[in-house]
Amino acid sequence: MKQYTSLYFVGAGGIGMSALVRYFLAKGYKVAGYDRTQSPLTTELKTEGLEIVYEESVESIPDYCRNPETTLVVYTPAIPASHAGLVYFREHGFRVVKRAELLGLITQSSKGLCFAGTHGKTTTSSMAAHIFHESPIGCNAFLGGILRNYNSNLILSEQSPFTVIEADEYDRSFHWLHPYMAVVTATDPDHLDIYGTEEAYLESFAHFTSLIQPGGCLIMKKGIKLVPSVKENVKIYTYSARDGGDFHAGNIRIGDGTIVFDFVMPEGSVADIELGVPVEINIENAVAAMAIAWLNGVSGNDMRRAMASFKGAKRRFEFWVRRPDRVMIDDYAHHPDELKASIRSVKALYPGRRLSVIFQPHLYSRTRDFAPQFAEALSLADEVFLLDIYPARELPIPGVTSKLIFDKITCRNKELCLREKLLERIKECNFDILLTMGAGDIDRLLPEIAAIVESK
Repeated sequence: MKQYTSLYFVGAGGIGMSALVRYFLAKGYKVAGYDRTQSPLTTELKTEGLEIVYEESVESIPDYCRNPETTLVVYTPAIPASHAGLVYFREHGFRVVKRAELLGLITQSSKGLCFAGTHGKTTTSSMAAHIFHESPIGCNAFLGGILRNYNSNLILSEQSPFTVIEADEYDRSFHWLHPYMAVVTATDPDHLDIYGTEEAYLESFAHFTSLIQPGGCLIMKKGIKLVPSVKENVKIYTYSARDGGDFHAGNIRIGDGTIVFDFVMPEGSVADIELGVPVEINIENAVAAMAIAWLNGVSGNDMRRAMASFKGAKRRFEFWVRRPDRVMIDDYAHHPDELKASIRSVKALYPGRRLSVIFQPHLYSRTRDFAPQFAEALSLADEVFLLDIYPARELPIPGVTSKLIFDKITCRNKELCLREKLLERIKECNFDILLTMGAGDIDRLLPEIAAIVESK
C-alpha cells in the first residue's frame, strides 16, 4: 500500500466500501469515487473528504486518480464489468481489486476476528466491536452496518492488534480474508445466483474455515449445516441461545421490554447480561460476540457493561417509535430465515399485540428461489403489506414479481402495495406494532413512516 497516494472506489456508497473509504481518509490518502445514486451515507462521506460523482463518466475521474503508479482502484462485485470507469482503469494498467481483497491486504498483519453467516453477522460483529472497544483491549473494526454508538461503520485503534471484520460470502468475497478467529452464525442457502446450489454455498463456507490461522479458533452456531475444514491447530467451539454448546445463555428472563440472561462459558459464567437492544434473536448474537471476546481476554464486567450500552446497528431491530400504545421497528432482514426470526422476536417481546409487517423483497433471483419460504415467514404476522421487488444489481426475470410470495401468504389481512403508494396507505391505518423489513430502499421512507405512526 505504500506506493499509493490515492484510491478510487467504484461503488463508494456501499456499506462495506464506505468503511474502507473512511479508513483511507483517516490515514491521509486522497480518495475519490463513483456511486449510482446519492444517499445520506454518500453525503456524509463527502463531508468527510470523499470526492464523489454519480454519473458513469471517465471525464469525472479527478486528475490525481489518473496515474496507475500512484492510484489503487477498488470495486464492489455489484458493479458490472462494463462500467465505463472500470473499463478505463483496466485498459490503462491500473491495479483494480475487489473490496474484499483490499480488506484482506490491510488486515493481514493484524489478528482478524471475522464474522460470517447468511444472517446475524452484522449485529454479532458490531456487538463484538463494541465489547472490545469498551474494554482496555480495544480493536479496529470494518462493519457491515452503521453502529449507532459511533454513527460509523469504522472503528480505529492505533494500539490494538485485533481487527473485527464482517466477512461477506457474496461472490466468495470472504475467501480473501486471513482470520485469526472466525464466527459462523448461519449457513442457510442464499446468493444462489452466484453459487447455484446449496452444496456449493456450504463448500464456500468450509473453504472459509480453512483460512483460519494455526493457533486460532472457529466458533460456529450449534446445529448449522457446516463441515469445517480447519487446520490442525485450530480449535472448534459451538454456541447457541438455548440449545447448549460450549457457549450459551442460561437463566433467560424476558419481560417488560427487557431481556436479561447469564452467559455460560466453558469455565464458569457471567451473570445478568442485559441486552441494550432487547430482541430475542440478539441473545444468540450476544453469546457469539461475548465468546470471541472471552477467548481474547475481555473480562466479564467489561462484557456486561458493553452489552447494556450497545445501541445496535442502524436498520438492525432499530426502534423508530417506542410508546406504550404503539411501536415501530425497522430491520434489514431480507432472507426468509431472517424474516422468521425478526417476526418471532417481536412477537415474543410484545405478546398478545397486533403485529403489522411491511416487507420489500430484495432481488428477483432471491424472490424466485425462496418465494414459499418468504410467504411462510410473513404468515406469522397478523397483517402484511408486500411491496414490489427492489432489483438492486439485477434485471427483471420474466414472471417473477412479489405476487409469487403474496399468493402463498396465509394470514387473513394481506395487501400488495406499490412503494410510491405506501405512505398514503399508512395514513389510512392505525398500527399497534409495525415492523418494516427489507434490504432495498425502504429505509428512505422510514422518517416519513415514523412521523405518520407518531401522529396517529
